[in-house]
Amino acid sequence: MKQIWHDLLFAHWPVPTEQLRPLIPQALQIDTYEGQAWIGVVPFRMSGIRPRWMPALPWISAFPELNVRTYVIANNKPGVWFFSLDAANPVAVAVARRWYHLPYFHARMACRGVGDGIAYESHRLHRSAPSATFVGQYHPVGLVFQAERGSLVYWLTERYCLYAVDARQRLYRGEIDHPPWPLQMAEAQFATETMTHPLGIKLPDRPMLLYFSRRQEVRVWQIRVVERESGHG
Repeated sequence: MKQIWHDLLFAHWPVPTEQLRPLIPQALQIDTYEGQAWIGVVPFRMSGIRPRWMPALPWISAFPELNVRTYVIANNKPGVWFFSLDAANPVAVAVARRWYHLPYFHARMACRGVGDGIAYESHRLHRSAPSATFVGQYHPVGLVFQAERGSLVYWLTERYCLYAVDARQRLYRGEIDHPPWPLQMAEAQFATETMTHPLGIKLPDRPMLLYFSRRQEVRVWQIRVVERESGHG
């Protein structure tokens, strides 16, 4: 599939590896940077969502999305593990849960420009799912740059696959392709941020790292089963 991501905030906090371990399948190793694990809350909006051979359909191809993520490795390949993905389109949520085995949840969401920044709200509505809310504003600061290979920001953002498990605990990998992220430093104020509370994780009010990206074109490939290897910490 092709997608365009807009007005994205990478908000990251360091977290103890032992706090994440019970929340992630044993087939996945928790990835760390210099021994430190991280969790991210990533609000943005999507447009142009479509299979590569089809045009975008206006009622399903554009909506806000907010994900909560950490970083993992399987078979020596680093990627992203999503704890949750909230989206404003219930059809897209149903399709992603069925086809990609990802923990998508329907939410009431709003994303609007305020000056050069973004005002963003997400309130989870999904039936039988724990409540989770994000209300905040964020804006870019400074010039656009690309992360230097080997740096922490590169490690956090330049990830080219995702992992998921199905109801039978089979592990899947989905490849992702995009140009290097055009990043800016960011500032943010969060009025409400409870996205990690269903995990039993309460984050500090202020993220340690904030980065903004105005626009990114992405290709997402069909997920495939990963050969199992023994679990690692």
